[in-house]
Order: sequence, then structure tokens, then C-alpha cells
Amino acid sequence: MFHNYKLKNIDIKLIIAVILITIIGIFIIGSASEYNQKRQILGMILGVIVMIVMAVIDYDFLLHFHWLFYILTIVLLISVLIFGSTTGGATRWIELGIRFQPSELGKITLIIFFSWFFMMHEEDINQPKVIILTAILALFPLYLIEKEPDLSTTIVTMMIICVMMFVTGLSYKFVGIVVGIAIPSISLLIFMVMQEGQTILDEYQGLRILSWLKPEEYPASSYQQQNSIMAIGSGQLTGKGLYNESFDSVKNGNYISEPDTDFIFAVAGEEVGFVGTVIIIALLFFIAIEILSIAKRAKDTSGKLICVGIATLIGFQSFVNICVVTGLMPNTGLPLPFVSYGLTSLVTIYFGIGIVLNVALQSKNANGRMF
Repeated sequence: MFHNYKLKNIDIKLIIAVILITIIGIFIIGSASEYNQKRQILGMILGVIVMIVMAVIDYDFLLHFHWLFYILTIVLLISVLIFGSTTGGATRWIELGIRFQPSELGKITLIIFFSWFFMMHEEDINQPKVIILTAILALFPLYLIEKEPDLSTTIVTMMIICVMMFVTGLSYKFVGIVVGIAIPSISLLIFMVMQEGQTILDEYQGLRILSWLKPEEYPASSYQQQNSIMAIGSGQLTGKGLYNESFDSVKNGNYISEPDTDFIFAVAGEEVGFVGTVIIIALLFFIAIEILSIAKRAKDTSGKLICVGIATLIGFQSFVNICVVTGLMPNTGLPLPFVSYGLTSLVTIYFGIGIVLNVALQSKNANGRMF
């Protein structure tokens, strides 16, 4: 469970970047909600403790409990649908003294499980039976997350599993076939959603796509994104300043929905401007790349896949969140890693970072081949 680790392998750069971007997020959250800022500080303290604990626990020891992690994920997701609390039409939380969102933890536990699974099938990853088994194992949690409903988290989790499978050695030919089918399918889906009386997606999901494509025709559904774009633009180069009381502030006028969670990047754009948002993006990019560099040095396939999974989670979710806030994608309801308010999201991602740090502590020579 514990080893005599090589202390020289402690990734100080990653730790500093993670803590720095969390602190930036705390300041921005405080500008949007003083009450939630205090809770986020507690979340950071708890997250750092969890990160330190996980950093010293051998990830090989965690992999011994791969099926337990998978079953725990399924049980928690089923519990949400049975006992969960509902907010805004979505049932995504369980009240356990504190409000807990199992799908956030599920991203990490599924990364651990599939790291073990793909390692065991590294030699036969392209066999039809393995691909079908992977699809079946992924389908259960993905279906339960989608039923909350939480389509955005379903897509992120699916993307994580797909990238991990590709890194394991999935054939380019198979990937090409999937991409060749997916692109026209998505195009067809968008076309069908735009038709009157479509029943493919839930009404709110269809409205999000339509309001993104035709914001002028669906003002009641598009105002959230349009106001966030306005807020980012109004910040110009250096922003209006944190905690400002400017009368022309989009945030101060309560025109930004969920300013401390899904649309925190809009608040950042308005209050710290282009310079501040570039710093946030640069830190997120650095964290993802640093984790991939740890994957390059991982001692085995499972360690590499854990790092790839966490890097995909941070990189892809950050990309989607920022695209949504800037109007480049339909509204999805995903938090910005480390920056958005949310104790479950923050602590679980620190949990994942802790495992990555343990992979780094056991890494091989830095000249190891990548993937």
C-alpha cells in the first residue's frame, strides 16, 4: 500500500498549478457569491488533504479494488435516481449531511476501473469481444448518468473512456470508421432537432441546441449564453476588477445565470478581463500537459491510463465549458475544473490529482517513450 518513494519525482509544478488555479477560482467565486466562497475554501482544504493521502497510496493497491470501484459507481448512480434530490428539473445529488454528486466521483472511479481493464486487455484491445465488453461495461454508468438527466457529463465520461481505449492501442482503422459514422450522424441529429415536433431529444435539450443555432428566435433560452458573451466582452483587456460595484456590470445586474458554477468563466472575463482569462486557460492547459508528461514516464500501462484519463477529464471538460460560455457550443451545464464552485467537483478532481502524483512518484526514467 505504501512504498519508499523517490522524493525527487514529486511533481511540484503540478501541485503549484493546481493550488494556484483553485485560489484564482476562489477569488472569482467570492465576487459572485461570498457565502459560496467560504465553502469553496473549505472544499480546497479538504481537497488538498485528499490529494496528499492519495499521493502516498500505491495506485497498484487501488487497482486491486477495480470491481469495487465499478460497483460503487453503479450503486451510487442508481441511488441518485431513487433517493436523489432534484434541482432545476435534474436529479443529480444525494443528501448525506452534505450535498453530494455521484456522477462527479464516478468520472474518477471509472478511470481507475478502465485503467485496470484496458491494461488487462492491452494485447487484444482490437478483438471484437473486447470492444463489445467495453461497450457493455461503459453503457451501464453512462445510461444512469444520462437518465438524471445529465447528457453533458455522459458525453465527457464517454470521451474519457474512448481516449483511454485509443491510448491502449485501439486500431486507427476502427477509430476512422467510428469518426466516419459519427460526423454525419451528428449532422443528421442537428438537422432533425431543428424540425418541428422532434422527439429525439428531451424538450430542454432540443431548445438548448436551437437557441444556440438561432438565438434571435429563442430569446428565452439563449439569454444565458448571450449575456455571458456580453460580460466577457465588457471586461476588455484587464477587466472591471474583482468585487466591483460598477452599475454597468452584467454580473452585478444579475444577468448571468449560475455565475459561480457553470458560467464562472463569464464572471472571470468581465472582472479580470482578457489577461485573467488567458491565465486561467494557460493554467488548465499546463495542468493537462503536465499530467500527460507524467503518463509518458509511468512505470506501467495502468499508470499511463490513469494519467491520460485525468488529463482528458480536465482538458475536455475545460474546453467544453469555455466553448459554451463563449457561445461556440450549446449550453451543457458543465463546471470549469478547479474554478467553478462545487465541493463534490473540487474534492473529486483533487482525488484524481492525488492518484496522478502517486504515478509520478513511481515513474521511470524521464526518457521513457510516450504512449
